Amino acid sequence: MNLSETPSYFTANMARIGRLSTKGSVLLLCDIQEKFRPNIFQFTNIVSNAARLLQACRILNIPQILTEQYPKGLGPTVPELGAEGLKPHTKTSFSMLTDSVESSLKSLGDPQQVILCGIEAQACIACTTYDLLERGMEVHIVADAVSSRSHTDRLFALSRLKQSGAFLTTTEGVLLQLVQDAKHPNFKEIQKLLAHPSPDTGLLSFFSSL
Repeated sequence: MNLSETPSYFTANMARIGRLSTKGSVLLLCDIQEKFRPNIFQFTNIVSNAARLLQACRILNIPQILTEQYPKGLGPTVPELGAEGLKPHTKTSFSMLTDSVESSLKSLGDPQQVILCGIEAQACIACTTYDLLERGMEVHIVADAVSSRSHTDRLFALSRLKQSGAFLTTTEGVLLQLVQDAKHPNFKEIQKLLAHPSPDTGLLSFFSSL
């Protein structure tokens, strides 16, 4: 087989690698809301990591989409996320891919790489991931920026989503993949976001079971 004549071969295999790029990516922030605060495992640290992802995407001009699950009952997005200026897409479905979100993705040119974080792993994160994967999109779940009320549900959901083809990564891993070189024009700004290591959010028990 002459591989030089089969560009689709390279495209398919490159897609399986999961290399993030600032071009064709979008950040999805799922339901990081006030009423979850007292019940979500590692809530404060999860929000802190999601906030860093949001800041980095703003620096790198990666578009961001924010959803809120039934805000009348679950309250607004927490202020420490720093999502001012983002108009939330309200929903009752577990999946983030509502009509309004689909419309936003289309207006962005149908990005094929999704950086996904938020709440809850076994519900909205899972359903969103399945919908995205069924559309042939590449999903990067930021494990230290995703959680649930139950740590068990969180870890089993991450394991299940990995089996389905999502890439599991971390906040710092995403930021470094996106710049890829200390010569990147925004590297210094991203480096400031990495001044302090990401807090431990209890993921070591997940990897000890692999």
